[in-house]
Amino acid sequence: MNWQKFLNGGKSKGAVAPRARAVVPETPGAVAVAPVAGPVARSAEASRPLGAEQSRRRTLVIGLDSFDMPLAESFMQEGLMPNLARLKTQSACCKVQDGHEKYSGLAWEYFSTSMHPANGGRWSPLEFNPDTYEIQQRPVQIAPFLAELAARTVVFDVPYCDITQAEKVQGLTRWGAHDPGVPEQSRPANLRSEIARRFGAYPALKDIYGFCWPSAKRTRELSDRLARAATLRGKVMRWMLEEKFPDWELGVVVVGESHSAIEPLWHGVDPTHPLYSIPSGPEAAKGLRKIYNAIDGLIGELQSAFPDATLAVFSSHGMGANHADVAAMALLAELTYRWQFNEPYMRPRKWSKTLPNGIPLLNENDRWHDSIVPMVPYPPEGEPGGKWNCSWMPVTRYARFWPKMKAFAIPSYYDGRLRINLQGREAQGVVPREEYERVRDTLMADLKNLRNSATGEKAVADIWCPKSDDPLGIGPTEADLYVIWQGNPYGLACPKAGEVGPLPCRRPGGHTGKFGFLYLHGKEVRAGDYGVASSFEVVPTLLDLMGEKRPAQVHGNSLWPQMRMRVEKAA
Repeated sequence: MNWQKFLNGGKSKGAVAPRARAVVPETPGAVAVAPVAGPVARSAEASRPLGAEQSRRRTLVIGLDSFDMPLAESFMQEGLMPNLARLKTQSACCKVQDGHEKYSGLAWEYFSTSMHPANGGRWSPLEFNPDTYEIQQRPVQIAPFLAELAARTVVFDVPYCDITQAEKVQGLTRWGAHDPGVPEQSRPANLRSEIARRFGAYPALKDIYGFCWPSAKRTRELSDRLARAATLRGKVMRWMLEEKFPDWELGVVVVGESHSAIEPLWHGVDPTHPLYSIPSGPEAAKGLRKIYNAIDGLIGELQSAFPDATLAVFSSHGMGANHADVAAMALLAELTYRWQFNEPYMRPRKWSKTLPNGIPLLNENDRWHDSIVPMVPYPPEGEPGGKWNCSWMPVTRYARFWPKMKAFAIPSYYDGRLRINLQGREAQGVVPREEYERVRDTLMADLKNLRNSATGEKAVADIWCPKSDDPLGIGPTEADLYVIWQGNPYGLACPKAGEVGPLPCRRPGGHTGKFGFLYLHGKEVRAGDYGVASSFEVVPTLLDLMGEKRPAQVHGNSLWPQMRMRVEKAA
């Protein structure tokens, strides 16, 4: 796509970390931990990195949550992101990808713990209980890799980073993070309140999951608040590293505004999106420019404030149009119900406004959730789906039928997920093990026949069945079939079940971009293009650059050997 065309309108070796202070809850749900008496023990299996004989290098890590590099590059060409553009020319650069793991929604847990889900056991924050057929979304349980580092570490708003399990780490969580994955935590105990006194409250709290696209006015207001929030985030992090914790050796800040912006604003910059031409589109395009410009300012401010530090800026994957929300959260559940019972459960509804292709449009003050609720009867309290922390998804309203079904859709954020109601695994399983392959293959054939009701094109890009040879080993955060959608399927046409939907869009933007990126800049890093890397290689590379021992839990290979060889050749 031609974006340009359419986007106009070192500390000393062996330093000892200070005694950690208690983490004290400042809000309900926060967790307190006692002061630690000594350093955290290291695993005997931890490997020593290349260059570990050198002193640890002061390292500043800026994580950009759900940041789209092709979009940023178009903004660079417009002159809106001069700091990132300059950093690109001065850095070791990689494209970053995380494969099927990106559909888990746990990219930041995989960074914070540096554990692959095959080892950590979590393929989704949503856990299915095969005994009760209930689902709950749960926070991270694994300690961050930071817990075992010798470096004096400061973190700011890193999602899924449980600092109650990292006693030497200073900082706070859940300030303005998108999907924080942890309760509010603060070390020292008064850090959060001190930040509030100095800088005020986070200015975009209601925009973290903001729903604004039906309204041009709300779109403009959300954009302004998120831009202010990104600027304030940079100022807070600078204060933390300059004044509050000046002896830091590793600083990590994650910018959540990029995530909170693209999901509601993507339609403004994508001319192929069904909502591109609605009145909020131009405001969404202006808003993304404004927010990305503010993020660029954050990068420039922190880099200029700490020129001695090795700087790492990265994002685990790119973004794009949202293909999953409506299909995964509503339509797939209705389809599986019809396949099982040969009748509809979702009630029809007339929409006051539609696009020419029949896709419904919400009114300016409508909300997606409130608009869908009348269409799918809500289960009574006490039945599965009645009191879950993900019960806002329409898919949960089918849970009362799951024990009687051969297969059913379960809640998901970025793909479609189907569980087969298997005997010996689910408490009320109806599919014998010897029938498993036949049921799976039938489901796959039916899914491949689905069409986008607005375009007539195939609605399914891929079906992933990673554990077909071991279905009894599928865990509570896994599924039997993973469905990768394509083409904004707001309605599905099925030869066996008829047409389901269409329903209005929920989030215009989603996690469909192929690549993230990693930029590394420092006096010992040679600039250049290092190709494509796995997102699981980011943490090992940072550890080697810092001269840190590698904790046993850390997954992935380091990019440092090839970077060091290039440095040696240059010397």
